[in-house]
Amino acid sequence: MKQAQVLTDKDCKRVMANVSRSAFAERNRCALQLSWLAGMRVGEIAALNVGDVLDADGNVRSEIQLKAAQTKGDKGRTVLLNAQAQAEIAIYARTLKQPTPYDPLFRSRVGKQFSANSLCQVFLRIYDDAGLDHATSHSGRRTFITTLAHKGVSVRVLAELAGHRSISTTQRYIELNENVLRAAVELI
Repeated sequence: MKQAQVLTDKDCKRVMANVSRSAFAERNRCALQLSWLAGMRVGEIAALNVGDVLDADGNVRSEIQLKAAQTKGDKGRTVLLNAQAQAEIAIYARTLKQPTPYDPLFRSRVGKQFSANSLCQVFLRIYDDAGLDHATSHSGRRTFITTLAHKGVSVRVLAELAGHRSISTTQRYIELNENVLRAAVELI
């Protein structure tokens, strides 16, 4: 089975340029960034409520505590948010109209909370519109893991960030290329 495309910086910029000119630009930008910057699964992103990312004062949380019902498997997990992800959420949160903590963070065109499948279709359309024929809703997650691996983050840390129980699962996400291999041999 072919894995989802790992996105380059150029790919991400092209996607963001297209998103900025489309309907629901703020929503789609934030959802994509949670995939790229936090390694979240599309189903986890779809399941988010406002209270998962904003505290009672409306401030963006530094981490998201996902409940078992919001994740793959029967176990909750913590998603850490870097400063850029927090900034993206803050920008998007300003577009929400009087949200309550129990409101869906991301709503569909008709105002309902996304299912994992419906948000997956949104991601596919966004990538297709940007000319990325092999990108899928899993591309952001693979990009997150591969980027950190190439920066020297250990596979054990990556597994924890990804919410994987096994490092062998995480290792399958990491894409190797000639530049990475060449850089590795130069470390000797």
